[in-house]
Amino acid sequence: MSRVLTSQLAAYVGESVTLQGWVHNLRLLGGNLAFLMLRDRAGLVQCVLSGELVRPIPTESVVEVSGRVVTAPSGGVEVQAASVAVVSAAESPLPFELNKKDLKPGLETLLDHRVLSLRHPKVHAVFTVQSVLIGAFREYLAGQGFTQIFTPKIVATGTEGGSNLFGVDYFERKAYLAQSPQFYKQMMVGAGYERVFEIAPVFRAEEHNTSRHLNEYTSLDVEMGFIRSEEDLMDLETGLLQHMFSRVAEQCEAELALWGVLVPAFGEIPRIPMAEAQAIVDRKYGKISSGGDLDPEGERLICQYVGEGGRPAMVFVTRYPRDVRPMYAMPAPEDASLTASFDLLMNGLEVTTGGQRIHQATMLIESMRARGLNPESFASYLEVFRFGMPPHGGFAIGAERLTARLLGLSNVREATAFPRDRTRLAP
Repeated sequence: MSRVLTSQLAAYVGESVTLQGWVHNLRLLGGNLAFLMLRDRAGLVQCVLSGELVRPIPTESVVEVSGRVVTAPSGGVEVQAASVAVVSAAESPLPFELNKKDLKPGLETLLDHRVLSLRHPKVHAVFTVQSVLIGAFREYLAGQGFTQIFTPKIVATGTEGGSNLFGVDYFERKAYLAQSPQFYKQMMVGAGYERVFEIAPVFRAEEHNTSRHLNEYTSLDVEMGFIRSEEDLMDLETGLLQHMFSRVAEQCEAELALWGVLVPAFGEIPRIPMAEAQAIVDRKYGKISSGGDLDPEGERLICQYVGEGGRPAMVFVTRYPRDVRPMYAMPAPEDASLTASFDLLMNGLEVTTGGQRIHQATMLIESMRARGLNPESFASYLEVFRFGMPPHGGFAIGAERLTARLLGLSNVREATAFPRDRTRLAP
C-alpha cells in the first residue's frame, strides 16, 4: 500500500493504510495493549497495538505501521495496527523529552541538538509558517510584475563601504561574503527589468550577540523602478504584508493554534517621521533617543504607542538623517540632511529597511566622496547610473525577524533552522 499521511486519515475510515513516521510516544498498558503516537510531517495519530505487536520501541524511532482506520472513542480517527516495523531505532535516552507540549531545555541546548528540537510540533510549526510567508512573498511580487533574480554572494567590495564584512580568500584576491544584494538589484532595475526581488542569505560580520541579531540571515529583497517617492514603496510593502499574512492565516491554522497566535488584519500602516517618533516616546514615556535613530527600547515604545486600543503594533518610521543611512539613500526633497527612507517596526522590532535610492550618477559620486569612499572602487556599480537609471527604490525584510515577530518568539534564533551568530558554527 502507498503511504498515507496522518492528515489524510479521515478519508480512509474503514480502510487499511500504511503510515510512516516517528514514535512520538508509546504507552505500554497491561493485557498486551499499547498506544503508539505516530508523528509525520502532517501531524499526529494514535495507533492501537495489541498482542504480539506490543513491545518497547524507543521514542523517536522511525517506524512503519499498517492497519485499519477507525473512529476513535474520543472523536477523530485512530489506527488499529496490524503490523509495526522499526525502520530505524533511536538511541536512548534522548538529550531531552520531545513529547511534551513545550520544550523545557534552554535555547542553547535546543540549538546544540537542533535536528531533534526541530521535530517538536511547535518548533516544526515555526518553519511551516516561515515557508508560507516566503512563498506568499514570491507569489505576490510575481503577480505585480516582479522578476526573481539571483545575485552573487561572493563580492569584491562592501555595499556600504566595506564595514561588517566577512573576508574570504578568492584565489589571488581578497573577496567578501555579500552583506546585501543592494548593488545588484539596483543594477537589474537599470538593466531594464524594472521590478526585481531576491530571496537569499546575507552575511553581517557584526559583533552583536543579542536576541535580535544573526550573522547570517535570509533577506527578502525588493527593488522597483519608476517610483515617484518612497511612498510607493511603503504602499507596495503594505499590500505585500497583507497578502503574506492572509496566506498564513489561511494555510497555517493548526500551526498558529499551537502558538496561540492570531494573525493581525490591518489596512494602512502609520507613517511617522523619525523626529516625531522620538518626540512621541519622549513625551509619552519619558524616553529620550539620542542621535537620529531609535534604540531597541525606543522601537518597542513607538510600537506600543501605535498599538494602543488593540491596533496592530506596526509603524513605518520615515525621514532618517543621512548620517545614519547608506550613501545611496536619496536625500529628502524638503531637507537634504534627511533621507527618503524608512524602517518598518513590528511588535517592537525593526523587520524592514528601505527607501528611495539616488539615481543620478553625479549625486551618487558626491555622496560617496562625502563619506570618504573612493568612487573608483565602485566602478562596476556606477556604470549603470552613467547610462540612464530611472528613479527607483526598494526594501529588505528579514525573514527570521518577521517570523519571530508574527509568532511572538523572544529570540530571532528560534525562527532560524540552523543559526549563525557570534559563537555558533554548528550544527
